[in-house]
Amino acid sequence: MPDAGYLTIGKVVKKLQPNYPDLSVSKVRYLEDEGLLNPSRTPGGYRLYSQLDVRRLETILYLQKNKFMPLQVIKEELAKGEVSLLAHEDDRTTATSTTTAITAEDYNISAEDVEKFHALTRMPEMLGVSVSFVRQLSEAGVIHLRVSPAGRDLVDGRDLALIKTCDELNRFGIGAKNLRQYVLAANRESGMFDSALTVYGTNASGGGSEPTVEQRERYEQALSRMIELTNNVRETLIRRSLRGSRGTRSS
Repeated sequence: MPDAGYLTIGKVVKKLQPNYPDLSVSKVRYLEDEGLLNPSRTPGGYRLYSQLDVRRLETILYLQKNKFMPLQVIKEELAKGEVSLLAHEDDRTTATSTTTAITAEDYNISAEDVEKFHALTRMPEMLGVSVSFVRQLSEAGVIHLRVSPAGRDLVDGRDLALIKTCDELNRFGIGAKNLRQYVLAANRESGMFDSALTVYGTNASGGGSEPTVEQRERYEQALSRMIELTNNVRETLIRRSLRGSRGTRSS
């Protein structure tokens, strides 16, 4: 299958985020799991989205955001061919934030590698980072190493992109020890988020039954939006603080 005209999931998210700021890779994967999207895949497991796939995703997002249609209804309408896969330029909004999530695909890390555990000693070969640096990240609490039955330290594939991100920060002089403050902040924020998202975790009756598809979708949307908003607050405060410190130095 030719690659021309096809996009990876990360590029699809970046393409659509200006109009749908709360869109994330996990959201797109969720829509795929629910049967609303069916992208092609490479032999290595990468998702490849055609232009038709992207238009279908845009239509789903539009109907959710502007028509308040539940996913199950959207799925049925698309299956019946009663929804046109057209762009909705008049109803699109402009994104207020330029920040996008960094994913494994941005570092050319395969989906297969993300789903596995890897020997710590393979990190120089896989990611171009030293074993000692990865250990420093573990000591700072940024990642958590596992121990194999044979006693070898293992790296969770889901942490590979995070390790590469931290390596890039290290080149700016922001080392593993500096990132400890983000670990502490994340622990505090996760408790706050967990409390705020409780309403999305159970049925309206308050029972312990399995959440419905709509409830899971609302949970994911709320979490993505909360993360986006808090990231925006954090970015704004950092920039404001830097402006203030520059002004102090120049006075």
